[in-house]
Amino acid sequence: MKTVPGRTDRVVVVGAGLSGLAAALHLLGSGRQVTVVERSDQAGGRAGRARLGGYLLDTGPTVLTMPHLADEAFAAVGDSLADRVELIALHPAYRAQFADGSGLDVHTDGEAMAEEVRAFAGPAEAAGYLRLRHWLRSLYEAQMRRFIDTNFDSPFQLLHPDLARLAALRGFGRLDAQIGRYVKDPRLRRVFSFQSLYAGVPPARALAAYAVIAYMDTVAGVYFPKGGMHALPVAMADAARDAGAEFRYGTEVTKLEMSAGRVTSVRLGDGERLPCDAVVLTPELPVVYRLLGRTPRRPVRLTHSPSAVILHAGTRRGWPGLDHHTISFGHAWERTFDEITRTGRLMSDPSLLITRPTAHEPRLAPEGRHLHYVLAPCPNTTVGPSADEWRSLAPRYRDSIVSLLEKRGLDGFGDAIEEEQLITPADWTAQGHAAGTPFSAAHTFAQTGPFRPRNLVAGVENAVLAGCGTTPGVGVPTVLVSGKLAASRISGQ
Repeated sequence: MKTVPGRTDRVVVVGAGLSGLAAALHLLGSGRQVTVVERSDQAGGRAGRARLGGYLLDTGPTVLTMPHLADEAFAAVGDSLADRVELIALHPAYRAQFADGSGLDVHTDGEAMAEEVRAFAGPAEAAGYLRLRHWLRSLYEAQMRRFIDTNFDSPFQLLHPDLARLAALRGFGRLDAQIGRYVKDPRLRRVFSFQSLYAGVPPARALAAYAVIAYMDTVAGVYFPKGGMHALPVAMADAARDAGAEFRYGTEVTKLEMSAGRVTSVRLGDGERLPCDAVVLTPELPVVYRLLGRTPRRPVRLTHSPSAVILHAGTRRGWPGLDHHTISFGHAWERTFDEITRTGRLMSDPSLLITRPTAHEPRLAPEGRHLHYVLAPCPNTTVGPSADEWRSLAPRYRDSIVSLLEKRGLDGFGDAIEEEQLITPADWTAQGHAAGTPFSAAHTFAQTGPFRPRNLVAGVENAVLAGCGTTPGVGVPTVLVSGKLAASRISGQ
């Protein structure tokens, strides 16, 4: 593994999102002096917190899987996730609701899920599910240490027996087709393949290797931090501060000062200079490359994942059909993916993720009230409506989402809303996200593993990248890994 040469005693981490916090904790554990600079007034980055009247919103991810990856960061400084955050294991992990009126509770316990599938689709599908579960676990074991939790210096690192193992598992086939080898019911196939959208690729075109995301969601377990998802970065920041890190909130990095191919100091918006021996950069790739003064060459331009519209709604009532996480599938499937990834149209028959965090944390809302987070995937601004177009489109699309929710069983949803906030690609663009998407570069084959933008930049020997734009990619587990990988480049550990 290539590491940062020379002294690395003083490290500045730019960004207090999950990747920056993970990097800070691992660096502190290796004996480095760490300063974290964050432009916001709080830790969290995408996993932030906002107040809407009497409601407290998680502004980013709502699904937590693989919490042991967060615990690794705490353990680096002799701390523990369990000592900092109360995690609630969600049973079921999701509730799936289908356009034909049927529903399925998605359990991560194998026996419970097999029974659920047997009642839902019959004994043959239950047996297929158990085989699918074994395949998902095998995929995860073949990929995690060799292809996900690793620093790539060359594509030749792929030439390892684990690559043959992954091929033998049909990891280079198409996701939807491989899921179909185990379960035939189209509704079940959706449950185990929709996760590819997180990677920015439709199931029919995604590599089967991306089923590792379905493993995280449907086998490894889904959790909710007491206090909301924002409780995780707050705890990580507290642990880093207790271990000696210095935090500068509300502070913008405006320049990286360099000498002889090394960053020598980080210049802040107020003119202050922070001398450093190495720097970890976690903002969006365009911001990082602008600070570095160079953009690495790629044979083809980066393509970005679809975006999302999010409706935060504080309501006077709840609906018994909703679990903590509910996936509401429309009739259409392949067409909707084509719309948001190719033709640039809004989904004509949307599938939605509805999260109700007050199911397990009522303190996020005023007494007797409920908080809902409704996510509707949509095209990014490269293939779909521009940020300017979204400013006029947003009110109409908000109304269509509310109407759709009411048609799918949430009667009176619109009238029950007392506080709301709508986030569209225009807002993601204003926050600096390329192509108006919070999901960064898509996980096409040419943008995965050693082909994803590297966490080292040629010509700057002591700058390391972390976050969803670099290796290993998008999602809470992988972003936590990216912070660890960045720290390893500096510490050599």
